[in-house]
Amino acid sequence: MAHPSLALVDALNKTADKLEQGNHYVWGNHGSCNCGNLLQTITPLDAKEILKAAHTGTGEWTELSVAYCGVTNAPVDLLISELNKIGLTPSDVHSLEYLDDKEVLKNLPDGFRWLSRNKREDVILYFRTFAKMLMVRMENDRTLSLKELEAVHQSKQEA
Repeated sequence: MAHPSLALVDALNKTADKLEQGNHYVWGNHGSCNCGNLLQTITPLDAKEILKAAHTGTGEWTELSVAYCGVTNAPVDLLISELNKIGLTPSDVHSLEYLDDKEVLKNLPDGFRWLSRNKREDVILYFRTFAKMLMVRMENDRTLSLKELEAVHQSKQEA
């Protein structure tokens, strides 16, 4: 499971917001899929730039994240590096693309169910549920200070 961080929680929620507001979404496109939209949130790159960089590697995000090499500085590896920086592992990248982490699915409102990897509404629900789980984990682990919790609460009220 991902390494919980405020950066990851924020990125998941902002990406869900953008998808709700109509950000371009196509599951079969590296720049506009689940991970592509997340990368648009955490980098200054747009969908076309992400697509171009992703095509310097071979495969889907799942294969790209497993083949990641931090030494090469290939464009695709720089993208995977950004996902790693916010706390995602190769397994998390796979789960984000396929919406299949059973722990996240068990925490969905109304309980466990399978989601469709290429359905915008399901991606939004999965990202928000994942973010809530990470927040609970951080709160339970006491990795957030009271000030950080207040800042998160304040940003939710402003949204």
